[in-house]
Amino acid sequence: MTDGRKKVAFICVHNSCRSQIAEALGKHLASDVFESYSAGTETKPQINQDAVRIMKKLYGIDMETNGQYSKLITDIPDVDIAISMGCNVGCPFIGRSFDDNWELDDPTGNDDVDFIKVIREIEERIIKLKNSL
Repeated sequence: MTDGRKKVAFICVHNSCRSQIAEALGKHLASDVFESYSAGTETKPQINQDAVRIMKKLYGIDMETNGQYSKLITDIPDVDIAISMGCNVGCPFIGRSFDDNWELDDPTGNDDVDFIKVIREIEERIIKLKNSL
C-alpha cells in the first residue's frame, strides 16, 4: 500500500455478476479510499451481460470497456479486506477468512427489477464500507 488506500476484493464463485458490480461501483464511488478488485474460484467467458447493460444504464459505467473481466483469485494482488458476495451454497476458500459476507442473492437469470435491487444494495454497502474506512 504505497498510497495509503486499502485493497478490497469482492469474491464470488464465478466472478461474473455481483462481484463485478461491486468492483465497478467500488472504483466509481470509493476509489479515493480503497482499490477495488473482484475474483472467483472459477471464471466465465464474459461478465454477465445483463449486469453490463444495467450498470451502463444506471451509472454510465461500461464494465467491459473499463477492463473488467472474469478473474481467478490468483489473478489479483493480496488484499487487505476480502468480502464474499454470498454464495448460498458455500463460498470459495481464498486462503484466508472473509472480513464480511454480504449474502446477496444472485440476480442472474432474473428480470431487471431484481438486478437493480441487488445493484442498489451493493451501492449502499460500498458507501458504508467507504465511510467506515
